[in-house]
Amino acid sequence: MLRLFGFILLIVLVVLGLSFAVLNAEPVPLNYYFGSRDIPLSMVVVLSLAAGALIGVLVSMGMILRLKQQAAQLRRKLRRAEQAAEHLSVLPAKQQ
Repeated sequence: MLRLFGFILLIVLVVLGLSFAVLNAEPVPLNYYFGSRDIPLSMVVVLSLAAGALIGVLVSMGMILRLKQQAAQLRRKLRRAEQAAEHLSVLPAKQQ
C-alpha cells in the first residue's frame, strides 16, 4: 500500500514538473561571468534548485562527518569502559 502511494506521488510530481516546464518554456537571458545565453525559464529554475540542494548537502557534510567521528570516539570509550568494568569484576576481592 505504501509503495503504491509513493508511486502515485511520484507520478503526480512528474506531471506537475512537466506542466511547469511547458508553461515556462520562454527563453530568458542568463548572464554569467564568461558570457550570456538564452535558456528556458524552467531550466533556470531547475538548475538553481539543483545547485542549492548540492550546496546544502556539501555544507551539511562537515557537520555529519564531525558527528560520525564523535560517535566513533564515544563507542571506543564505551568499549574501553566495558572492558575495564569486566576486568574489575574478575579480580578477587581483598581479604582483611
